[in-house]
Amino acid sequence: MNQLVEERLSKQNLLSVVEEELSATQIIDIHTHLFKPSLGAVGLWGIDELVTYHYLEAELFRSNDITPEKYWTLTKREQADLIWKTLFVDNPPVSEATRGVIAVLQALDLPTDSADLSEARKFFASQTLEGHIPKVFRLAGISEAVMTNDPLDPAEAPLWKNSAPHKLFHGVIRLDRVLEKWPEHWQKLQAEGYRVEQNLTPPTIAEVRRFLADWCKVMQPVYMAVSLTDDFRYPEDSIRATLLRETVLPACREFNIPLSLMIGVRRQVNPAIRLAGDGVGKADLRALENLCREFPHNRFLVSLLSRENQHELTVYARKFANMMPFGCWWFLNNPSIVEEMTRERIEMLGMSFIPQHSDARVLEQVIYKWRNTRRTMAPILANSYALLVEDGRPVTRAHIRQDLDRLFRKNFQKFCGLSN
Repeated sequence: MNQLVEERLSKQNLLSVVEEELSATQIIDIHTHLFKPSLGAVGLWGIDELVTYHYLEAELFRSNDITPEKYWTLTKREQADLIWKTLFVDNPPVSEATRGVIAVLQALDLPTDSADLSEARKFFASQTLEGHIPKVFRLAGISEAVMTNDPLDPAEAPLWKNSAPHKLFHGVIRLDRVLEKWPEHWQKLQAEGYRVEQNLTPPTIAEVRRFLADWCKVMQPVYMAVSLTDDFRYPEDSIRATLLRETVLPACREFNIPLSLMIGVRRQVNPAIRLAGDGVGKADLRALENLCREFPHNRFLVSLLSRENQHELTVYARKFANMMPFGCWWFLNNPSIVEEMTRERIEMLGMSFIPQHSDARVLEQVIYKWRNTRRTMAPILANSYALLVEDGRPVTRAHIRQDLDRLFRKNFQKFCGLSN
């Protein structure tokens, strides 16, 4: 073996080695809202999309007197100019979301303190999506990204007819419109030739299964996914529970893929600010307990939105091997909370979880989100190894490399049945 790999590390150089290995690790981003080039018409990228990200829109309304009603009458360019002036010129960009934009500009060698966005706009106007994506992935240190694909999205679904597989992207079937909004969307299935009714009759159940199977063959998804409200219950007497039990979980077993449950959103607590208007609520995790126990042959990727749910989720992960906790979702993706959650998971689960996903909605966001993850994760992991050394077990660079590969690649690959 290489002498460097065999070397036992001292407590003093653990942090630097972890940082080096994290920097070299090619991460699989297991949950994004990005799209491969053939679906590019529905993807977001570029400076105006970065600056009008809904996290920044929410901040705008706290630092500027403009009303949401007035803001929505502006063009995208005008919105971006207003947010840039308010949050980046008139105020220092110290929040996690505003710093993220600064980090992207710095990574792309663009000015971070300009009075306007003209230079950044020129740069992005000169890029092609096909050439820009690999560059962004290299800067982010990711090898692949997992998309979010809605077969009932009228803008996205037709694009799949001529969409070839892409080595940088994996598909996912998003089920929110099926499970959460069946009364509003069942006629869409009917219009596509599926013999369904609003009432969940046996023929309708069979046709929904056929719909899912057809899209599995088209998208080749690595999992199915749904975002659920904080009042999610299972079992319950509802359309959602019936479709979950009779269509989704059987389809996941048939195609040997997990179901991703993202639980805890409170939708549109402030509708005036649109996408930025969703909130967070504490979920009852007995629903998750019941699903893991009742369906032992299904696998569940799970991320929860409420900080208050995290310890309970980690305890459940110790009880059910068919459940994989992943990421620090949405409002939890702040260093102080990420540190708390990750330390707790390591202490209780070792390395048998997936620490993070980007949830990126704009392509270039993966640059700063994974930079932040590496910066936050390094001292957490180094501290864990330092405690191990103190307790008498040597740690080598090879051990660290193996753990990082497991956390950021192999746990996901194994759980989803993907080849390495």
